Amino acid sequence: MIIGVPKEVKADERRVSITPDKIKGLIESGHKIVFERGAGEKAGFPDSDYPCAEIVSNAQKVWESADLVVKVKEPQQEEFKHFRQNQIIFTYLHLAAAPELTLELVKTKVIGIAYETIQTKNGSLPLLEPMSEIAGRLAPQIAARLLQSDFDGPGKLLGGVPGVEPCRFMIIGGGTVGLNAAIIATSLGSRVTIFDINLERLRAIEYRYRGSIKTMLSTETKLMEFLKRTDVVVGAVLIPGASAPKVISENMVNIMNPSSLILDVAIDQGGSVENIKPTTQSNPTYIKNNVIHCAIPNIPGSVANTASTALSNATYKYILYLANNGIENLITRNETFAMGINTLNGHVTHKALAESLDLQHVDVIEAL
Repeated sequence: MIIGVPKEVKADERRVSITPDKIKGLIESGHKIVFERGAGEKAGFPDSDYPCAEIVSNAQKVWESADLVVKVKEPQQEEFKHFRQNQIIFTYLHLAAAPELTLELVKTKVIGIAYETIQTKNGSLPLLEPMSEIAGRLAPQIAARLLQSDFDGPGKLLGGVPGVEPCRFMIIGGGTVGLNAAIIATSLGSRVTIFDINLERLRAIEYRYRGSIKTMLSTETKLMEFLKRTDVVVGAVLIPGASAPKVISENMVNIMNPSSLILDVAIDQGGSVENIKPTTQSNPTYIKNNVIHCAIPNIPGSVANTASTALSNATYKYILYLANNGIENLITRNETFAMGINTLNGHVTHKALAESLDLQHVDVIEAL
């Protein structure tokens, strides 16, 4: 199979989808790698690190030759022109927040496989987890910077100092993003409370961290109570494949303290704050109702070397399996991997996605 690696074109995206150490194994298995010049440079991997790949001068040459296009982020509008029937795109698609892209994949009969919806029988998301870990760990770092006076923040230090209270963190969602954010924020001295609707998850967090991370069953009443006195809210709610639920309404935002911060990591799936708008690494914030809003869809792109390596470590065996076995064998023999197929032969094949966008769902076996 011919595997293509184009340069990422999403704003401020610096990651590369396949790191040099994984190329050798793919080639030794009989596959060809077509790699766009400079695709790995911003992640610290120059073209010279890919001696076994065919380096081509532009994205068009990658797309037109590849059976399987492996990316990091969802295709941007400028990439739609490259789509062709039965070509496989393997990347973070986040289609519930991208109806235009979804319809284009359906129209062109592209096989769209999303890293984030590959799900094991125990419910884990093996290709989403490494980026969720990174995004969660970065969230308090981002918050620390945005709270500084020189970034037009309120001039607060996360951990405070003797005689000055630390910042209060509300983390909405106790999954991978939320827990990693809580661990780092706590280590920096902040007072952290995780909100979740899963009581067993909260109980496990309390037991594991022996009360250093506080937990609260998420209800509207409790959210309102805590929002009035919090400094930082981290949105970390996830329903695989579906739009993120709007846990924080605009009315709730209105009761927050002036210059407090919302950092919505769930923006990839539309955000967990009502009417929040995506921001970028270059322009990370805007102010609405006197509250700082930050909603960067590609937070791990700011640590491109670490994130690219972690992503490639996770995806490699899936890329190899797909290249070795093809899409039909994947669907019939690998239930976990088949969960990642969002579009196939002009159909939406992921139920939660179809429901989010009010589109017809066709089972992946039927679509085949």
